Amino acid sequence: MQSGKHMAQVQLINIKKVYPYVSGEDKKKNKKKKADEPEKKKVNLQITDEGVVAVQEFSLDIADKEFIVLVGPSGCGKSTTLRMVAGLEEISGGQLLIDGKVMNDVAPKDRDIAMVFQNYALYPHMSVYENMAFSLKLRHVPKDIIDQKVREAAEILDITQYLERKPRALSGGQRQRVAIGRAIVRDPKVMLMDEPLSNLDAKLRNEMRAEIIKLRQRINTTFMYVTHDQTEAMTLGDRIVIMKDGYIQQIGTPQEVFNHPANLFVAGFIGMPVMNFFDAQLIREGSKFFVDLDGYKVELDPEKEERLLKNDVQSQPVTLGVRPEHTDLDPKGVPATVDVAEMMGSSVHLHVNAEGKDVIIIVPTIEMKGNFKIGDQLHFSFQGNVAHVFSKETDRNLEF
Repeated sequence: MQSGKHMAQVQLINIKKVYPYVSGEDKKKNKKKKADEPEKKKVNLQITDEGVVAVQEFSLDIADKEFIVLVGPSGCGKSTTLRMVAGLEEISGGQLLIDGKVMNDVAPKDRDIAMVFQNYALYPHMSVYENMAFSLKLRHVPKDIIDQKVREAAEILDITQYLERKPRALSGGQRQRVAIGRAIVRDPKVMLMDEPLSNLDAKLRNEMRAEIIKLRQRINTTFMYVTHDQTEAMTLGDRIVIMKDGYIQQIGTPQEVFNHPANLFVAGFIGMPVMNFFDAQLIREGSKFFVDLDGYKVELDPEKEERLLKNDVQSQPVTLGVRPEHTDLDPKGVPATVDVAEMMGSSVHLHVNAEGKDVIIIVPTIEMKGNFKIGDQLHFSFQGNVAHVFSKETDRNLEF
């Protein structure tokens, strides 16, 4: 499949999607009312005179052969963005470029894009072979080339033995492989995947994730992948685009968004178990910065201090974020009461109450002296290199 014949750089410039109201005053009123209801899909999306805004000012440059993952809670606009790239949704504003050519009004079939859906969308009456060959037949590709491409793709995806079967005789994981095979036989410039693993059970999901990583090494294609599962995003993406309410919150490598979350939402969304948050004071003394959590005072590390200085940050109340894996048991630290102790094999997840908040502390099993019971008192601390400080007013990370 290593065709190498094409480059595929994708640019989204200020892309916007508005779902307009139906014309006519009554319909408009009904529609307006509907849009305001806490309907799961459109709950926090902006409502304007034009309609419901599903995607706002979305700008992203995707390099050739890059694997980009769009991630966020349901209804954040990630699938809508993907469907605009595919041509299945009209673009309300902005420009979509593939290799420098504007694609806004190009028909989906002429965009050289393949899309893999969550529900596989296979033809039930056709065999696996026919499903995979179908799009090439429509393009009048010679039979021998179709055969070669289908068998090549089947081998890559380890489904050769199922080529004569009908989809109903396959498991979910096998069907998903067929759907991916049907997309890669076309040798598309851009491969779009919309939550392709969400219908599979956890074990299969892990296996298919590994398959997609391998597949990516074998085919020369640019990937755009949508998921609400942050583990998938972290393991698959070269870069991750985190979305909420139609807006991009942060773009970065998995490591960047984990280590330097741009705001409170990203900090709470990326990482399992979720980051602990506290009400704390940021104290500036000359060029040094400390966080004070109810009398427990920690100096931030030099790198963080430098960024805070550059932004001329002053002493202020902040939301302090510390990941569960960055907390340590420490008799001189912050006092806490144990609510639940979960044994996770190599570590224990302690759910404690500290400063009136529910906090999770991860303790490696080897460091445990005895067992923790509900109501036990303990103290925990953290280092200045893992403390994140967020503005109380804007929720933004004060370092950036």
